[in-house]
Amino acid sequence: MTARVLMVQGCTSDAGKSTVVAALCRWLRRRGVRVAPFKPQNMALNSAVTVDGGEIGRAQAAQAQAAGVEPHTDFNPVLLKPNTDVGAQVIVHGRAVGNMDARDYHAYKRIAMDAVLSSHARLSTQYDVIVVEGAGSPAEINLRDRDIANMGYAEAVDCPVVLVADIDRGGVFAHLVGTLALLSPSERARVRGFIVNRFRGDIALLQPGLDWLEQETGKPVLGVLPYLHGLHVEAEDALPRVRQNKAGDVLRVAVPAFPRISNHTDFDALQAHPGVELSWAGPGQAMPACDLIVLPGSKSTRADLAWLRQQGHDRAIARHLRYGGKVLGICGGFQMLGNFVDDPHGLEGAPGSSEGLGWLAVSTTLETEKQLRRVAGVLAESGAAVTGYEIHCGVTKGIDPATAFCILEDGRPDGARSADGQVMGTYLHGVFDRPEALAALLEWAGWRGTEHVDIDGLREQSFDRLADSIDAHLDTDLLTQWMGLNG
Repeated sequence: MTARVLMVQGCTSDAGKSTVVAALCRWLRRRGVRVAPFKPQNMALNSAVTVDGGEIGRAQAAQAQAAGVEPHTDFNPVLLKPNTDVGAQVIVHGRAVGNMDARDYHAYKRIAMDAVLSSHARLSTQYDVIVVEGAGSPAEINLRDRDIANMGYAEAVDCPVVLVADIDRGGVFAHLVGTLALLSPSERARVRGFIVNRFRGDIALLQPGLDWLEQETGKPVLGVLPYLHGLHVEAEDALPRVRQNKAGDVLRVAVPAFPRISNHTDFDALQAHPGVELSWAGPGQAMPACDLIVLPGSKSTRADLAWLRQQGHDRAIARHLRYGGKVLGICGGFQMLGNFVDDPHGLEGAPGSSEGLGWLAVSTTLETEKQLRRVAGVLAESGAAVTGYEIHCGVTKGIDPATAFCILEDGRPDGARSADGQVMGTYLHGVFDRPEALAALLEWAGWRGTEHVDIDGLREQSFDRLADSIDAHLDTDLLTQWMGLNG
């Protein structure tokens, strides 16, 4: 058996490729089709731990959930995690192979393509359909040579492509026609048609433009997907655009937006909670008045710690604690709360050591072997069940069962608590996702409400809404034809 393949490419970054692939995965799953998501090359700081003990982009883990399968390293064989403006950690089949600048990685792409095609071959024997997500735009002509993320992959496996454009940004027809114009003749022929995404308004007013587009390009518009409000689908990489302003008595949470913030999806449950107002403190922005400050994960812990000090957030945290506020650190944020962060091997920049914020009695050394685990346990103070995953190079000394954040199922203590109970840290990403853990942590931070949030349940509902949108707004007969499922 060889799986059918359909590739979703976008005219721009954030055109909605990840969401459309998730929608197609759930739509196919509901039709009884064995489907797998696939992204040949992903550049993202949001990652997940797979069932086979590797690391992939969180978008592919979310798409796997939509498809009803466990996330696997073959779903995203090449992951790039930027650690500077010109370089990234390169992860192949779930394992880091080293740090490379852009020129070195360009030369490495031949090896990376072999990894992509080997993953594709394995998936082809296990599933009926593979729904593939491109990266950025196929019209980035400066990246066409040795491309493995868009048309280079599509040409190698000979699959059809559908182009997605975001009408909410404006210029949708220029995006689609311009993208086609910049493709080679063989690539242009590979594009079967278009999806217009995030539309709001009267479709009758858009129809003349759609008719023109089909006449001008000779390719059909598969459909127009509406702007769906209130979706709880993990973002590929970009921080949420909208500042929350929730009414009533809320718990105020502030998060510094590190330049190399990782796994900001940790905060999805907080953003969805009706009793929590979450604010991001970006460059040049003061830490807002709040009840809880959460230091997020970081791909460059020492550099982001220096940035935090440059912004004056260290002084804001000290003032916040003097007035009785609470502070929680996750992964890199946990490491920052300790006494020292040492990087003797130069894994995240120049070798060296940085003094931590000193609020927790731990110290961290970055080692070459990355820790990748999916874990479960209980919070040490409340006994509430907690689940999550570890992705870190840090080995932290000073973790004591008596002052740990939580105790894991294998008996290991994780994280730390300060003597006064105001500061806690943990290596667990996804620490807010379990409703019991979320409720306990919000109570610790001062929340006295009764509302509960199940972010996993909200994500499941969102996948079903997306699949409903496929049924309602796309030409599903044409879609099944493109996937080779109507024979």
